[in-house]
Amino acid sequence: MAQSTYPLTLDTGQTGETHRKSAPGFGRGAVRLLRRFNLSTVVVIGALLFLIILPVGAFLIQGVSPRPFSQGTSWFTLGSLSQALSGATLRGFTDSIGVSAATSIIAFVLATGLAWLVSRTNVFGRRIWTLGIWALLLMPTYLMANGWQYLLEPAGVMQRLGLPLSFLYHLVFGPAGVVLVLTMAGLPFAYLTMLAAFNGLGQEFEDAAKVHGANRYQTVKAVLPILAPAVYSSLAIVFAESMSDFGVSFTLAHQSHFPMATFGLFAAIDTNPSNFGVAAILGWFLVLAAAIPIAIQARALRGRSYAVLSGRTRTPKRKELAPRARWGATACVSVLFIVALGIPIFGAVAASLLNNFGVGMSASHAFTLANYRQALTSSNFLSPILLSNRLSALTATFGVVLALFMAKMISSKGSSRFAKLVDLALLGSMALPGIVLAAGYIFAFNLPIASKLGVDFYETLPLLLMGYIATVLPSQSRLLMGPISQVKESLLEACRVHGHGIVKSWIKTVLPVLSRVLMWGWLYTFAKTLVELPVSQILYPPGNEPVSVAIENLTGNYHYAIGTALTVVTLIEMFGVIGIVLLAFRIFAPKGWQRIGGVTGAA
Repeated sequence: MAQSTYPLTLDTGQTGETHRKSAPGFGRGAVRLLRRFNLSTVVVIGALLFLIILPVGAFLIQGVSPRPFSQGTSWFTLGSLSQALSGATLRGFTDSIGVSAATSIIAFVLATGLAWLVSRTNVFGRRIWTLGIWALLLMPTYLMANGWQYLLEPAGVMQRLGLPLSFLYHLVFGPAGVVLVLTMAGLPFAYLTMLAAFNGLGQEFEDAAKVHGANRYQTVKAVLPILAPAVYSSLAIVFAESMSDFGVSFTLAHQSHFPMATFGLFAAIDTNPSNFGVAAILGWFLVLAAAIPIAIQARALRGRSYAVLSGRTRTPKRKELAPRARWGATACVSVLFIVALGIPIFGAVAASLLNNFGVGMSASHAFTLANYRQALTSSNFLSPILLSNRLSALTATFGVVLALFMAKMISSKGSSRFAKLVDLALLGSMALPGIVLAAGYIFAFNLPIASKLGVDFYETLPLLLMGYIATVLPSQSRLLMGPISQVKESLLEACRVHGHGIVKSWIKTVLPVLSRVLMWGWLYTFAKTLVELPVSQILYPPGNEPVSVAIENLTGNYHYAIGTALTVVTLIEMFGVIGIVLLAFRIFAPKGWQRIGGVTGAA
């Protein structure tokens, strides 16, 4: 006799109708749980556990309990905590707190002014500044720091050109320079947050304040509380990004003898033997430091309503600046982008064109393309670029697909408690610094139990790929939640009524609607992975250097000229891939994809 399709059910035997009743107690819950475990649920659980929760959890726990992982004899100890709270390690953590606080405040002020000028005035070049923000968003901090270094260091570009700027060198190579680079790196996050807030703030609030006799200062004071969510968000995001940054601490801060927490964690792992206990405690510090501002933001906004959009919301008018004020505002914005992008890019490009750059003032400083010829022809330098491109393409593809599964589960109507737990895990992962994630991988997959279970990923390219995917998964899932929540289930149902399976229904109905946002998600992930440093530096297998590691190894061994040429080639190739994909989408994608996808992508 065939088994029942519904386990743990009872047939009452009544004629003409079968009444299925769930078994009481545990059985009823088990039935509901089993029914929810479809393919997408298994994929989500496996990805979260294997890519994030287990490796990072094992790494952090062994900071106070090393015995379960064969790292010591104690089930509970605070020895690593006492080591972390002393000497250069403690100083690095306090330096990171101070730098991140200063960075978040300065970036917020600059971003607010820039967002207001772009959204509310007729300042020149609004589209150019928006493109500049996206270019700045893709620029890794270690390349920005290297650009400043090449420009100002002794025997650097400016000194080679007969313009010694020793006073700027001493200023940039220290806390001020670290704050400067991290502020410019955090500017896009604060800008995009404040720009959305200004675009959603209707004209009626400013008009109401003016009707009651408010001057300019009083109007700003009246409107500013409405922007509280954006203000808190921008401060929290920039603080967390600065606290978890590894590029500046590995380059500019380290060379300036200014210790920071992320480099302290890397140094604890990079020693022989590795001090995983201290590294884990620093990991706890970094996670908590990134999570606390987000928690403060949530508590400050709890129980208050900031809903201002309605059917009566009027589009704000652009303020027509006087000619002198318009040119002055444009000049200020231009200076901001020259400092953020122009100077570091000029430093890198100029250094790559100088002959024998970095070998002393006695050498010839004639301009040459020899460094680029070597970067483009030598297999030692082409191999890292090709490897990073392959890994970045795989990361972008797998990352977007997994993120789509997670976003669909979280945004589904009437989502389960399990979906809410997944959402909470993703939110927590967004506060997880990349270097902590990489440290978790190098610790967990090097344990003896991993080999016993047949998980031999340590010092392999698949482990590096997994680390890349884990870093992009939380942000990509949050990015896709909004667009995918706008897709109605009726689209899929209509397609399936016409005889198509679930996969073909997704391709025919959902993919066109999400095409543009998926493309931008893929491009953003590809670009960030191509030049990613902390995960690459810790997880790359010997003999398989990603391009970011190759660049840092060259500059670390005083081969500045070829290192800068490789940097410029990588950036040109990165933006070239973005341009090619956008052009291909415009040429080859069906017109319906471009029209419908554009609506959702904009939303």
